[in-house]
Amino acid sequence: GRYGQKTGKGWYRYESGNRKPIPDPEIETMIAEHRRKLGITPRQVTDEEIVEHCVYAMTNEGARIVEEGIAIRASDVDVVYVNGYGFPATRGGPMFYADTVGLAKVIATIDGYVGGYRGDSWKPSTWLRKLAGEGGKFSESRQQQ
Repeated sequence: GRYGQKTGKGWYRYESGNRKPIPDPEIETMIAEHRRKLGITPRQVTDEEIVEHCVYAMTNEGARIVEEGIAIRASDVDVVYVNGYGFPATRGGPMFYADTVGLAKVIATIDGYVGGYRGDSWKPSTWLRKLAGEGGKFSESRQQQ
C-alpha cells in the first residue's frame, strides 16, 4: 500500500495537499530489518565508489558484448554509450574511461566486488581479465572472434 503521493506514503510520507516528501521512520525500520537479515552493516560510500560501481559494470558488460561479437571493438561500445545512453562525451565512454584508469585497477576493483553483496553478478569478462593481465588497453586491442 505504499504507492507514494497518491496514498500518502511510499519511500516518504506525504501530508494531504503537500507534495513535499517527509522522511518516514517506518521505512528506516524496514531498511534496518532488511540489512539485518542480509548481514549488511551500513557504511559511508564515497563518490568514487559510486562511479566505479556504475562505470565498471558498463565496462565489464561492454567487454562481454565485444567477446560475443555483437560489437567489433571497444570503441563501438563507447559510441553507443555516448550517443545512445548519454554517457558523458567528455569521458569518451566507459571503455575509454577504463583505459584511462587502467584495466588492472578495473579488474582488481571488480574482483573485490565479487566477494560482496550480490557478488555473483560481478563475474569479470574473460577479455577484460586477459587484457588487464597483459597490461593492455581496450583501445589497442580487438577481441579475436
